[in-house]
Amino acid sequence: MRVVAAVLALLVVASLQAFAQVKDRPSTASQIDYQGFRGLAAEVEPLRAARLVTLADFQRMAREPATIILDARSADAFAEGHIAGAINLPFTDFTDASLREALGDPDVRILIYCNNNFSNNARPVVLKRVELALNIQTFINLHGYGYRNVYELGDVVDFNDPAVRWVRG
Repeated sequence: MRVVAAVLALLVVASLQAFAQVKDRPSTASQIDYQGFRGLAAEVEPLRAARLVTLADFQRMAREPATIILDARSADAFAEGHIAGAINLPFTDFTDASLREALGDPDVRILIYCNNNFSNNARPVVLKRVELALNIQTFINLHGYGYRNVYELGDVVDFNDPAVRWVRG
């Protein structure tokens, strides 16, 4: 009986210590700012609407100096296929440092596209839910990290169309 009481006492003490540690953990408020994100999204909305370009303009701009095509899909999806000339930095890897390394000058013109720009709905561009298309998050994040010269493919295209210049992995 004494052993059981001693074990129960140890469990109570351990539980209280664990609760105290959880209670002492800092809040995410200093590292996650939902209101700030909403403000940034509202700021970007009219800019993005004015920066949707046709496939012809996207391809013309891609050939001009100081322009980068950024594919923010996963490295695996990029390896399976992408628009010719694109570089890959997965959206989940966006940080100040990774963006500076991949894109360099914040004034560089960046062209973006994502899964929902393609009518194929097949690997490697399976459609996302329309309200969750990564084009939006990518545009907002680039803007938030200081890249203000961003344009987005505004057309839905078939990656088999030669005008798309799709490179298969």
